[in-house]
Amino acid sequence: MGSKNSSRRELLQGGALAIGAAAAGAAATRAFAQATVAPGAVSPLNFADNEAPQIPTPPDQLAYGIRSKYIKTIRIQEAEKAATVNARYDEFGLTLHIYSPIGDQVGSMAPNSLHYFATTKGTFTPDIDPAAHTLTINGLVDRPRVYTLADLKRLPSVSRFHFIECSANNHSATQKTVQASHGAHSNAEWTGVLLSTLLKEAGVQANGQWVVYEGAENEKGANTIPMNKAMDDVIVAYGQSGEPVRPNNGFPLRTVVPGYEGIFNIKWLRHIKVVDQYQLNMNDYGHLRRDYQGAALGMQWGPKSVITSPSGSQKLPDKGWYEISGLAWSGMGKVTKVEVSTDGGKTWQVAELKNTPTLKADVRFGLMWNWDGEEHLIMSRTTDSVGLIQPTRAQATKALGGTFAGLNNTIMAWQVGKDGSVTNGYDKIGDVA
Repeated sequence: MGSKNSSRRELLQGGALAIGAAAAGAAATRAFAQATVAPGAVSPLNFADNEAPQIPTPPDQLAYGIRSKYIKTIRIQEAEKAATVNARYDEFGLTLHIYSPIGDQVGSMAPNSLHYFATTKGTFTPDIDPAAHTLTINGLVDRPRVYTLADLKRLPSVSRFHFIECSANNHSATQKTVQASHGAHSNAEWTGVLLSTLLKEAGVQANGQWVVYEGAENEKGANTIPMNKAMDDVIVAYGQSGEPVRPNNGFPLRTVVPGYEGIFNIKWLRHIKVVDQYQLNMNDYGHLRRDYQGAALGMQWGPKSVITSPSGSQKLPDKGWYEISGLAWSGMGKVTKVEVSTDGGKTWQVAELKNTPTLKADVRFGLMWNWDGEEHLIMSRTTDSVGLIQPTRAQATKALGGTFAGLNNTIMAWQVGKDGSVTNGYDKIGDVA
């Protein structure tokens, strides 16, 4: 007994000595750190200055994770539009274009909670019970089908990264932030069944050349795509970046039409019909192009990129090294190269691609830059796997015979001032080589 008590006392005494030594060592480390840093500077070794309150995890955070209370990033409706424009939607609880805070995004994938979305002409969001929802496929098919969500989940699935971008992503000289100029764009991982799988099950007839598909919102958003696109890479998606598609993004079922203008990505999907000719729909109002050239340019996105940091309304605190970072994508194929210019397009440097490029999906790029405290015009340009290079506005206008038409994938520039402030450089781009 005595020996056991003695051993226990020695152990406790030893522990006390160890704790005392550790405390003395920590005090000595703090004293050393405080003595060797410049006056007014915070020492990285002074851990006492970096202590935080310890709190239990709330039940709601256990059930479904929430972000830190210190993060205030939000989506905005109709970015930088006059209050009178938004009032007609806000008064009735309607939404039209909801812009993602792309300037605060890290990595290449938007959080589901901040993913951009839009509606057909400004609508409510359907409240759909997934257990009661069905998808009908009919028209020029041999075997019409009605699928429940459970039926669709029994079929072979795919999971692919794709961006969705609205034609409203049309930057101008007046926009103050990258959220306003490029916030109608987001990238996500979409999970579901290929539309081609469903069409093969239904048996498309020889004269079936077009596919019309319709959502369940009150405006009955619908669109028509050619059969070759429908049989290629279109996804009937029920999953979005690891969870069911969010309500604003089409729960419980939506289409993802990779590379096409955002309006082709119908949400709250309920009906697919195979037809023999193009059918006009509500979504065609305001989107029709009167000439063949405009129609072609108004469907599929070309190579595009934008610098998100530093960008409009941000500020560089002092001279020194910064990573110029942004996003690049193409509706035609994969991003193969992103170049960055810090002198208004006189010279270009190849940026590092931060993630592996995939078809019709975002890539994060970055280039280290030593800012000298002088004025600089910074911009980026993308080259894709088809061989297309993102143009300036002047280059695009010249190539199209003197008029600008189609989806705007032209280069956006940011002006860095001598005080480090970053503003819109839209009108400062010259003749970029």
